[in-house]
Amino acid sequence: MALKERLASFEKALSRLKEAYREAVNNRGNRYFPFFRDSTLQRFEFTVETCWKGVKAFLIEVEGIECRSPKGCIRELFSAGYLNEDEAMKLLEMVNDRNLTSHTYREEVANEIFSRVGNYIELLEKVLKVLKGGINR
Repeated sequence: MALKERLASFEKALSRLKEAYREAVNNRGNRYFPFFRDSTLQRFEFTVETCWKGVKAFLIEVEGIECRSPKGCIRELFSAGYLNEDEAMKLLEMVNDRNLTSHTYREEVANEIFSRVGNYIELLEKVLKVLKGGINR
């Protein structure tokens, strides 16, 4: 898949994540919250996947840098000067949380990860902006 297609997929996934997150926040405290929380976490998982694959495609096409894993790609994006240290660390934490989403059957894990999704959305928006801006250099 070409870089522009990867970024379009990432952008669409991020938009759907934001939609699910809004619904979950709006339904906090009622009986539908667990459904919307779990939906948000599924979309979070997918969005992180499309993000790192977008970063991978960006690095190879724009910088000529090959990476093979989500964390490796984040480190390379940082090394290439597209992220500051704090952003890179938060993205690495986000990948760790994404890896924990397979344990969302545990209520406390699901709630803990969900509590960070709002901040992750802001970070993912920044990454998307950086990648789109880097194409137009």
